[in-house]
Amino acid sequence: MVDADTTAHTTTVPRTRLLHVGLGGWGVDWERNAIPPVGEVERVGVVDAHEPTLRGAQRALGLPEHACFPSLREAVAAVAADGVLVTAPVALHVPVALEALETGLHVLVEKPFAGTLAEARTAVERAEQLGLVLQVSQNYRFYPAPRAVRDLVADGAIGDLSVVHVDFRRWANDAPVETNRHYSFPHPLLYDMAIHHFDLLRMVTGREAVRVYAKVTDPPWSRFTEEASAVLTIEMTGGLVASYRGSWVSRGPQTAWDGEWALEGQRGRITFTGRSGRGTADDVVTLSRDGGEAREVDLPAMGLWGRSAGLRQFHRAVQGGPAPDVTGRSNLGSLAVAEAAARSVESGRVEDVERVEAL
Repeated sequence: MVDADTTAHTTTVPRTRLLHVGLGGWGVDWERNAIPPVGEVERVGVVDAHEPTLRGAQRALGLPEHACFPSLREAVAAVAADGVLVTAPVALHVPVALEALETGLHVLVEKPFAGTLAEARTAVERAEQLGLVLQVSQNYRFYPAPRAVRDLVADGAIGDLSVVHVDFRRWANDAPVETNRHYSFPHPLLYDMAIHHFDLLRMVTGREAVRVYAKVTDPPWSRFTEEASAVLTIEMTGGLVASYRGSWVSRGPQTAWDGEWALEGQRGRITFTGRSGRGTADDVVTLSRDGGEAREVDLPAMGLWGRSAGLRQFHRAVQGGPAPDVTGRSNLGSLAVAEAAARSVESGRVEDVERVEAL
């Protein structure tokens, strides 16, 4: 089985020229691991307003001086480009995206798309007005396990879904507070991590979230400023209920980054996990039907996965091909879950997930 979205692009089209904004640790990781496998994309310049970060990335990556810029404005004036990759801090995602859109450039932005749904909508609406691509890098979608589960559910392999359980357990509490920026991220579980799982929940079930109840369960020795662990109940359309338990401070058996999933239905059960850091090697899906023994499911072969697969979709959309899986508008539904969960943490009540209009 081959996943057509991530196989080689055989049609002869121009390369997509990319400016990359945000050269912190994750931005440098994009440069080293995510961009190079996509031969259809040429990164023509990098941008970071923080001079030490820009120069550190220049040295680490061996970049020429003429490809390094302190602002997007200067980069656009000096280099011909088609699109902008935004891996700057989340507070800059929408401002940089809007600046890029106003110069006529397509945008691929890291998750979380924005700090608020209202802010994200400003970029979505402007991109649509200008007829430009705005894509969010929800890279967990681009792995074999969730794509296989999406297809199994859509094909009715276990009948009507009755419940979904998701568990995510990681220990990330050892680094000194003074040197670890992750501790001070706004909503480090809900926005920085669980946003992946919320997005996968929507993807594999084909449903939207309606209501959320979230309860923070942080231990007193957590070094995180805001929630590091929480338990959520998420009601989906059609009455489906999902339970989510996530933690950055768990001493339990560590899960892969996808977490551990169980989807139960009228006729059986599907489990999956994946994304443990070895490409697609650890993706596993099992299916049991009508009380029978669980068996592993064959997974789609993927020429590219994760961020690279999403970047290839961005290239194709920029060059006039189909829209990417995760447009800015389609990603609003995932951001809406995170926002409702954050409100629930503050209010202590069940919160409605804001309804997001589709095109």
